[in-house]
Amino acid sequence: MAQKGPDFATPVRRVLIAVLALLLLGLFLFWRIDSPRAEQMRTAMIDRIVPRFEWALVPATRLTQMVAGFQSYARLYEQNQELRRELQRMSAWKEAAVQLEQENSKLLAQNNVRIDPALTSVTGVVMVDSGSAFRQSVLLNVGAQDGIVEGWATMDGLGLVGRISGVGQRTSRVVLMTDPSSRLPVTVQPTGERALLTGDNTPLPLLDFVEQGDNVRPGDRVVSSGDGGVFPPGLLVGQVAQGSDGRLRLRMAADYERLEFLRVLRSHPAEDVVDSQAVIRGGRAGFIGPQLPQSPVDAARATDPLNPGTAP
Repeated sequence: MAQKGPDFATPVRRVLIAVLALLLLGLFLFWRIDSPRAEQMRTAMIDRIVPRFEWALVPATRLTQMVAGFQSYARLYEQNQELRRELQRMSAWKEAAVQLEQENSKLLAQNNVRIDPALTSVTGVVMVDSGSAFRQSVLLNVGAQDGIVEGWATMDGLGLVGRISGVGQRTSRVVLMTDPSSRLPVTVQPTGERALLTGDNTPLPLLDFVEQGDNVRPGDRVVSSGDGGVFPPGLLVGQVAQGSDGRLRLRMAADYERLEFLRVLRSHPAEDVVDSQAVIRGGRAGFIGPQLPQSPVDAARATDPLNPGTAP
């Protein structure tokens, strides 16, 4: 086997490490000396060495700038996420504010509707819309405990909606004017023509039995007539429109697509006549109208005291 030569690398490496350690220790001790002369020497050393090592400080400076940039980016990302969360919260608040504004505007519109001062009302919230192909009705959250009576009219902030058709203790059902079972006597303004509004399960109910159809034009205002005591007179129902089939229809004033609040009008029935004798007297009233001309014979009989009587 070949013998290895002497190893000179290990002793040299140890000597260099020891010298480097002594130099570092001496530099440390020199740097810690608190003396004006040592301070001057340190300053002179820094002035000579540091400017020549600017090229070595460039990577460190760039690395520091990159770290600062990443930290700034992280802060911007956190702020962006916080702004996104805040925007989501604001969107929810905006939606709630819009809904409250719509409810407020509808309630204000109901308050601005001019009705007979003798009529009072109860406002209810529409809970369920049970519109179907065979029945048009909604459910209110007011009932018998609120004094609701079947047959009363209901309105939104614009016009007539329907009538109460069923009353529970806490709820009541409203049959809309578009329901096929709905019939309402109405008056067309300004001509005063009488008609009958008939629901046919469409947004534009029919206007039937118009007295003088030539006097009714599209755009005329239609109100309840009060005939038959169904509804109080003068309630706004809608405007006359010409249907695609050529028949007269009614464009409802109420917004049927957004029924949220309804006003139930308290209408009181007409007073019944108790003492009919105080209005119509009984007994034979005789002939009503102008006197017929009499012949001389009949006049003599009427004036003869021995033969009293009147001409037949």
